[in-house]
Amino acid sequence: MKNLMTILLISCTLSAFAQKDSRTSGETKVDYKWRVSMPYLIPEELILGWDKRTSTQMVELHVKRNLDNKNIIGVKFASWRLFQPMGITWWDGVVDKIESGTEFYDGHIRETGIGVTYQRMLWKGLFAAIEVLPQLQTYTDLDGNKIKNGFKLYNSYHLGYHFDFGKKKHFFIEPQVHVNQWFFDNNSPEGFREFDDKYGNVFYFEPNIYLGWKF
Repeated sequence: MKNLMTILLISCTLSAFAQKDSRTSGETKVDYKWRVSMPYLIPEELILGWDKRTSTQMVELHVKRNLDNKNIIGVKFASWRLFQPMGITWWDGVVDKIESGTEFYDGHIRETGIGVTYQRMLWKGLFAAIEVLPQLQTYTDLDGNKIKNGFKLYNSYHLGYHFDFGKKKHFFIEPQVHVNQWFFDNNSPEGFREFDDKYGNVFYFEPNIYLGWKF
């Protein structure tokens, strides 16, 4: 009788664990484990003029892995070119300064890096994300000649919404707003430093739209 009770208890325990594992498996199952995406600004710049003085020449690609229905991790590659300080905010008149050219560097800064991302789905398509991107900087004059190198740690914090499209929901867009913050950006040469010192290291409320494909 004692052995029978023991067998029954073990069976019940195993059954409970099996049910729990089954529920967990059902909760973590996703239709597509991988996704790639990029900002819509890239094709826009290719059309409007890659070599313009004010072109950022942006290249950015995200490769992400769905851990479950809530948590998404990824790798980000990005490279862009700055023609004026990144810290000029909306209330500083960033658009007006682009049009007037009053805050342009005496050249450009090319910033390139590979970083990591984490995205958390909050409710339906609403999500929050954080991206950490170490970047190597190359300062050049207006003729493209190298002046010196630098380093920046670029972080961004995102709030957006995920929309799926198509019969099988492969294609998606993610309109979002960013807060961008960077550190260790203090190695700028003359012709750059005077402008960088006027502004902070945070840019608030940058709007963006990402286009992507899930597989």
